[in-house]
Amino acid sequence: MSLQEFWFVLIGVLFTGYFVLEGFDFGVGMLMPILGKGSDTRRRVVLNTIGPVWDGNEVWLITAAGAMFAAFPEWYASLFSGFYFVLLLILIALILRICAIEYRAKIDDPVWRARCDIGIGIGSWLPAFAWGWVFANIVRGVPLNEKKQIVGTVADLFSPYALLGALTTGLLFLLHGAIFVNLKTGGEVRADSMRIARLLLAPTALVVGGFGVWTQLAYGAGWTWIALGVAAFGLGVAAVAIFAERDGWAFTGTTFAIAAATVLLFGSLFPNVLPSTIGDAFHLTIDNASSTPYTLKVMSWAAVIVTPVVLGYQGWTYWVFRKRLTVDHIPAHIGLPPRPGKD
Repeated sequence: MSLQEFWFVLIGVLFTGYFVLEGFDFGVGMLMPILGKGSDTRRRVVLNTIGPVWDGNEVWLITAAGAMFAAFPEWYASLFSGFYFVLLLILIALILRICAIEYRAKIDDPVWRARCDIGIGIGSWLPAFAWGWVFANIVRGVPLNEKKQIVGTVADLFSPYALLGALTTGLLFLLHGAIFVNLKTGGEVRADSMRIARLLLAPTALVVGGFGVWTQLAYGAGWTWIALGVAAFGLGVAAVAIFAERDGWAFTGTTFAIAAATVLLFGSLFPNVLPSTIGDAFHLTIDNASSTPYTLKVMSWAAVIVTPVVLGYQGWTYWVFRKRLTVDHIPAHIGLPPRPGKD
């Protein structure tokens, strides 16, 4: 395996980790108003399921973007300039969600908390659908010219395939989040999230299956049929486990489905990193978009040393906060009053 291939695979692994871990964060944020049902205590239960881990999950995206910048600077430059507006919206949404989560409990005021909940919702719904749209366009190809610039209009990027990709990630993350709430809560919150997960199964399987088959037939390689099969198998396991109320197996099933779907996308892309719809000569590949061999070699040693430490720490965090939550675990508000008196 060449260094270019190694870093393409590693970036794929980083995005896989991001979609699996941040995927249930998005799903939980999307479900907060539904599972909250007008009760702030219930909303706090739902939010606290991701409280100890959501910020660590976002590190996967930062690392993936940094690896892309260092290993394939031409890919990074063309992608982030051509998709600037959408990626900026994703960034703003993520920042909004960060601020809303961090500051929600700082002020003991229902209006303040309601506004923060809106921020959490926007920061969850928008990226969940936008990432599918972005990656579907990457696989499908963009109007990339000889200057490695994406030309054309925004309308060129709103194809049926890209819209189906957006719907795929949105529904898949929503189901993944519902199952994560099943896994992390008890009582009435878990009962409601279980009903939602069961309702989401059929439409999610239909949309994911349609997008996966389209991707495979139009852009896939021979071996990516395996990834498509694993994704289908993962959803099947999740479906059986949900009705059997085996939360751990259900979460494992959606985890495999998301991971396999990401492998399908990256496998369909290889050896390109950004195909051009204008002409094959303008494709960005792992060879013409990569950094120098020396840069890749230094980065590879750093990745080999640091990655196990980061994975070990994050795994330990999930182990420490593995217990279920119920409304009985939620203490009274300790935030500041909205308008402190003058003492």
